[in-house]
Amino acid sequence: MTTYYNFINGEFVPHKGDFFEVLNPANKEVISKVASASLDDVQRAIEVAKKAQKSWEEKPAIQRANHLKEIANLIRKNADFLTHVLMQEQGKTKDLASVEIHFTADYIDYTAEWARRYEGEIIQSDRANEHIYLYKSAIGVIGGILPWNFPFFLIVRKMAPALLTGNTIVIKPSSETPNNAFEFAKLVSQSSLPKGVFNLVAGKGSIVGHELSSNKDIGMVSLTGSVEAGVKVMEAAAKNIIKVSLELGGKAPAIVCKDADIDLAVEAIKASRICNNGQVCNCAERAYVHKDIYDEFVDKFVKAMSKVSVGNTLKGNFDMGPLVNQAGIDHALGMLERAKAKGAIVECGGEIIDTSGYYFPATVLTNVKHEDEIMQKEIFAPILPITKFNSLDEAIDMANDCEYGLTSSIYTQNLDIAMRASREIKFGETYINRENFEAMQGFHAGFRKSGIGGADGKHGLEEYLATHVVYLQYNSKKQ
Repeated sequence: MTTYYNFINGEFVPHKGDFFEVLNPANKEVISKVASASLDDVQRAIEVAKKAQKSWEEKPAIQRANHLKEIANLIRKNADFLTHVLMQEQGKTKDLASVEIHFTADYIDYTAEWARRYEGEIIQSDRANEHIYLYKSAIGVIGGILPWNFPFFLIVRKMAPALLTGNTIVIKPSSETPNNAFEFAKLVSQSSLPKGVFNLVAGKGSIVGHELSSNKDIGMVSLTGSVEAGVKVMEAAAKNIIKVSLELGGKAPAIVCKDADIDLAVEAIKASRICNNGQVCNCAERAYVHKDIYDEFVDKFVKAMSKVSVGNTLKGNFDMGPLVNQAGIDHALGMLERAKAKGAIVECGGEIIDTSGYYFPATVLTNVKHEDEIMQKEIFAPILPITKFNSLDEAIDMANDCEYGLTSSIYTQNLDIAMRASREIKFGETYINRENFEAMQGFHAGFRKSGIGGADGKHGLEEYLATHVVYLQYNSKKQ
């Protein structure tokens, strides 16, 4: 069993306090123990990050980019090992774990390319002999709080743009999946990145997360997690009026129009629903199907989901692995039972057969109503409830009638419908005739309770920048 220690100021720090255990969700066995950071540990990490930030920001952006590229290369050299670590602690399929590792390295390189591209502005003045300059500069120390569903990638989604723009960072990994983050920290320790620029502290949200949100030396806190966690971060950050960036829950609607390519829609929605064992905030969680094709779609979709295999991905080539923990199982079963009590029909799945790990089968529900809990609240398991609609107006209204607003999708071969949906569906992202999965050059952000701010691309990079406007009045007389 591996033991991990907090990474502060370029070193793994000896620990005399509490440790917590990490389980393999495929077999419920303990695979590591991790030092649970104290308040002093977190404050020291923030202190060294603050101390390192000034000299880090003084480096030209291209030099900061070169440090990032070095880390990306180390990730690629250790990709097979990192893939195994990710599969073991989170239950991913091998293909998805490998994609996450390599995508993370690519994301670092993509972010590094912005070193010569992010810009300030020269603004026209109302006065003669004056220039107005708008500079883009670092915010300072960033607090990054990670989820467990894409834990390796999310390190870099926060770290790479923060470091490129001259900030330093303190990261808190999820207590469900910290191992990959500490293996990442080992790679950082092998690189030439200056000490204190990247720090990693694990432990309780009430200690680590709260301090990263409320410490006076934090300039911005970025959380990916639940709405409840987002509320706590905002409350803590309000103490110092610092910038908050939140990616929270989702309840992505998939609208299947009567002119849709049904086979394409079935395959894309299935891929979206079972991705990462149903634990993705931006993947399809509810389907609205036109009444004229409803029966055909349901028949084909149930057959497709019935073929989805579930098991220990370290021991076989399965379509899905386990959920991350028992709480995930209990949450999904609770929602399923309440839906059945309201009349929902289980077309496939719904019963847990293998209890050696946290396995949940691909499940399809029909005879559900738009206002039902199962259509309104995030499930975070491979369950898809399906209902029908009569008109596009009705489908768009139902899609928008939700407290979340992260991603959405629509299936149609009609350009007019596609363009109208792009305008009227009030979500941060809309996928047309494809599964829900964003690009690193896009902008991943949401409406309503799905969050504030966003990530990726030019606009995600600018989340980590402050503006400084300088008014320069000069004498135009000849000297």
